[in-house]
Amino acid sequence: MRKNITFFLGTATGVCLTLLVAGPQSTHVVAAAMAAVESNSSTYSKLNLFGDVFERIRTSYVEKPDDGKLMEGAINGMVSSLDPHSRYMNAKGWKDMQETTHGEFGGLGIEVTMEDGLVKVVTPIDDTPASRAGIMSGDLITQIDDDAIRGLTLSQAVAKMKGPPDSKIRLKIARKGATAPIDLALVREIIRVKPVRYHTEGGDIGYIRITSFNEQTTDGLHKAIASISKEIPSQNLAGYVVDLRNNPGGLLDQAVSVSSTFLARGEVVSTRGRTPQET
Repeated sequence: MRKNITFFLGTATGVCLTLLVAGPQSTHVVAAAMAAVESNSSTYSKLNLFGDVFERIRTSYVEKPDDGKLMEGAINGMVSSLDPHSRYMNAKGWKDMQETTHGEFGGLGIEVTMEDGLVKVVTPIDDTPASRAGIMSGDLITQIDDDAIRGLTLSQAVAKMKGPPDSKIRLKIARKGATAPIDLALVREIIRVKPVRYHTEGGDIGYIRITSFNEQTTDGLHKAIASISKEIPSQNLAGYVVDLRNNPGGLLDQAVSVSSTFLARGEVVSTRGRTPQET
């Protein structure tokens, strides 16, 4: 016997949802619908809570806050909670990233990320103030010019480390295995990133180090291969060692281009999304 049942479920927005279900699967359909409504209700409840906190800070904080900075901080927190590699970039952050991938900027010469509220060194760039000062991959920068890092966003910390050439900066670093913090005094320089370095080994091996994937990487790789070919005739070339240690990444199209230089065919990179259309 076919039985139609109508359920009216109130939603957080005050709109009634009508479900028409029939047959033995009615219970499952209604349960799924109710779960979805409860989930939405919980989400809207948290959004209301966010609005309450935002308004309380605006009206009651000891100093009048900047609404734009409050919202940007909330967005930063939301995006950074996804995984260590996701971050929100405002217009200035986007400009800074383009500056870095272009391969020339003013600063110390370190690739960094944020970890537990501190700036973590991914890698120092070769032949820069950071590498000459002995900064190492994995170091945690805790202070910049006596100002604590904790409480700053990654973009704010990076902005403090950048500056005009010949200007001085002091860093306090926590290093695994060190018994005390390390104090360093550095002088900023114009950082011109050379993403590719190379030499020959043993008369038959070409060694190529790729330190980052910026706009010059593929051209630098091709020049390295051409130079190595002049030193080692093709009949004597045993192969290449491509050194990617401590490479923090960079432009995807450059990474694909570098891979394609050595791979004659096959898939280089693919993506998987939440929906089939994104694959």
